Amino acid sequence: MKFALLGSLCLALSLALVPPVLGQAPARPKIVLLLADDMGTGDLSCYGATDVRTPQIDALATAGVRYTQFYANGAECTPSRTALLTGRHPQRMGGLECAIGTGNVGRYDDAIRLAEQSDLGLRPEDAVLAPALKALGYSTAIFGKWHLGYEPKFNPLDQGFDEFIGCLGGNVDYFSHEELSPLPVYLSGRREVSREGYMTDLITADAVDFLKRRRGTADPFFLYVAYTAPHFPFQGPDDADLARNQTAETWTAGSRDQYLKLVRSLDDSVGQILAELEANGHGDALVAFASDHGGFAPASNGRLRDFKGTTFEGGIRIPMIVRWPDRIAPGMTDPRPATLLDLTASFLSVAGAGTDLVSLLDGLPILEGVEWPNRNLFWRAKRDETTWSAIRSGDLKYVTRLEGGTWTEWLFDLAADPGEQENVAGEHREALELLRTSLRDWSAETRSRR
Repeated sequence: MKFALLGSLCLALSLALVPPVLGQAPARPKIVLLLADDMGTGDLSCYGATDVRTPQIDALATAGVRYTQFYANGAECTPSRTALLTGRHPQRMGGLECAIGTGNVGRYDDAIRLAEQSDLGLRPEDAVLAPALKALGYSTAIFGKWHLGYEPKFNPLDQGFDEFIGCLGGNVDYFSHEELSPLPVYLSGRREVSREGYMTDLITADAVDFLKRRRGTADPFFLYVAYTAPHFPFQGPDDADLARNQTAETWTAGSRDQYLKLVRSLDDSVGQILAELEANGHGDALVAFASDHGGFAPASNGRLRDFKGTTFEGGIRIPMIVRWPDRIAPGMTDPRPATLLDLTASFLSVAGAGTDLVSLLDGLPILEGVEWPNRNLFWRAKRDETTWSAIRSGDLKYVTRLEGGTWTEWLFDLAADPGEQENVAGEHREALELLRTSLRDWSAETRSRR
């Protein structure tokens, strides 16, 4: 079959381009995860953006590996962060395959039910990444956006993190640090705080302070820097006056120029964290930079179709860069399809978690120079009365949308049509049925029991 041949060729080429792994992996490497919010693949100059320069993130790519077909495991914030911190598909957790709404609102049937029970969030017993690293002797910290539950029982301090300063919800004013709801959302640990400053700068300052306190020590740490930028409201560092006049109607509105102010500020902050790592003797840390899903207009997803919220490529494909000095060769690109689930498995594997734990996860440890098996990747995103789903198998991708009782499906050959413009479902009925069946089986297997 045409697609099988394409998939085999793609796999052979990708194996020939595997980034070389240099030397022995250090015991318990220090790990830094820098996560942007709503950033598209067309918003970084190292991914081809022409209207913005991102020299600090570009330098990270130059020193490491840049992935060109990397995916989030959700089309919105909450499911992607659930996947990262559990290493498992967010559908397994219940209620978390859509972003939790401002003010602790569920946005589809299962999430609404859990919200009514005051139980909408990531349960501590489902968290894997931070607790496992902590058990291995890591100091753990998260600064920035949580978005995995407003209730006190979902606090990061109960999910393996030693330190937390950040916002509970999905979007905050960059200057007042408030949401469009009366709920307190900006916390230091378990306590509500009030601080002066631009949100991106405050997150960076907290991360840098964490690193400064580790100068002169070889003890491992996991630092998760979860930026709110460049998510709306589109307020740059010099836009305090604009922020004071922001309304609910203008909260999500902004020009491309306004949006890029947030991108440039984020890039500057990444540079500060990288500089501090070098200055305090932790320049050998494993550093990963990613977005939590595709961009939301006026973000750019390059030539990819659509934006966040859908399972087209523009909704789920993300920039991903990993720098690991003396372990990953610099200046590499990796075209193999992978997801944030693989990043979680990789962090745990290189930290020494062992195969008993890693094998229970839904991802693969991709940072250790192993060949990846040919596998299927799955997505589902529910919101209100709409459900998007997708499966990628080799170069073949099947996308479905159920909206208002109307079912639509597409089949794309991503090798020939990365922008997903030509629906070839009518030409390949056998492949279509195989992918339908695989997607249906996956949905049944990952059904939450919550």
